[in-house]
Amino acid sequence: MIVMKFGGTSVGSPQRMKYVANLVATQEEPVLLVLSAMAGTTNSLVAIGDYLQKGNQEGAHDEINKLEAKYYGHIDELYSTDEAKKEMSAFFVDVFTFLRSFTKDVFTSLEEKQIVSQGEIISTNMFYHYMKEQGCDCTLLNALDFMRTDSNAEPDMKYIREHLNESLTSAGRKKVYITQGFICRNAYGEVDNLLRGGSDYTASIVGACVDAKEIQIWTDIDGMHNNDPRVVEDTKPVHNLHFEEAAELAYFGAKILHPTCVQPAKHANIPVRLLNTMDPDAPGTTISNRQEKGTIKAVAAKDNITAIKIKSSRMLLASGFLRKVFEIFESFKTPIDMICTSEVGVSVTIDNTSHLGEIADELKKYGNVTIDMNMCIVCVVGDLEWSNIGFETIATDAMKDIPVRMVSYGGSNYNISFLIKEEDKARALNSLSKTLFK
Repeated sequence: MIVMKFGGTSVGSPQRMKYVANLVATQEEPVLLVLSAMAGTTNSLVAIGDYLQKGNQEGAHDEINKLEAKYYGHIDELYSTDEAKKEMSAFFVDVFTFLRSFTKDVFTSLEEKQIVSQGEIISTNMFYHYMKEQGCDCTLLNALDFMRTDSNAEPDMKYIREHLNESLTSAGRKKVYITQGFICRNAYGEVDNLLRGGSDYTASIVGACVDAKEIQIWTDIDGMHNNDPRVVEDTKPVHNLHFEEAAELAYFGAKILHPTCVQPAKHANIPVRLLNTMDPDAPGTTISNRQEKGTIKAVAAKDNITAIKIKSSRMLLASGFLRKVFEIFESFKTPIDMICTSEVGVSVTIDNTSHLGEIADELKKYGNVTIDMNMCIVCVVGDLEWSNIGFETIATDAMKDIPVRMVSYGGSNYNISFLIKEEDKARALNSLSKTLFK
């Protein structure tokens, strides 16, 4: 079995759904298909919840009416038989009656998550009825029957594996199994969502739980590129990445993938392929546990970084200093991206500045604090083990004309990172691309 995940753009219209259906139908092996909500739907559902949260029921009704009209307009475009059109009309009546029911009661975050979950429920039902109309041997699995998080909001893999396989057994042998991405239940049985990575995370989780041959993530671009195509010309897809390399690139700016969503696939040793719905013959990017030695793969950049330096003569030989510094960031739930230390100071970077003032006030108890904003982390990813003589020099040579605030190297075998001003990002990315890849 293979897992195929299609995002909102890939199923963003009846025409796109038909295209994806043809793509799925050509697969030789059974397919477990994970779908996102149609493009724009989740935003509309969030807007409905926002109006209800603010007590504006009229605004919520207007949004519901617009969304309903949009979906009823899809019926004639997607289906050709009266039976399928009738089934979908009845389904839409139930969905939009359900959405309107929230305008009559007290509204909380629990109800908001139920509203947002309807996007994936709608798209999978539309797709299932179309596939069935086309004569495909398929079935629809309800993700809320098996996708669950534990008390720490992490996937409950044991529960998911057991209940997903029960659902597959009950469905019997099918060519295509269709389910929703993103949505789940939490440890208390309430409708919730996976947040990080969304439908990609679902695909990785279910792929690991069914021991899939391969997990395919279909988007509108042909894999991870070796640099940011919005800034650098003539970038190319990277054909093979190690899971750790992919995670580094995703964390430091490659938007095609969330850094944590492929972890279940990594642990199960199942390759993940990033493919282009618009160009299905393109090789895309394959992510696996296989490391290509002696190569630098790609460059990524993360904007909106703030650097904080704490300088203190008391730090010299003082045990517990770093612990106190890190506890301050932990108390404000603010993760640190980079860290560099010296005998009398420590510099860190953060991308969440919501508690910057309070953090700075606390840090001033231990030393002089300097803050640099509008910074950018540029990350070079590949086989960067310290035994590879000269690899770090190649990267630093490319940055020789760029003012560098911090350098992080050695914390990972897969990257070297530079902190620079955002205004220097384009120059840095182009220089790295020229030096490393051309």
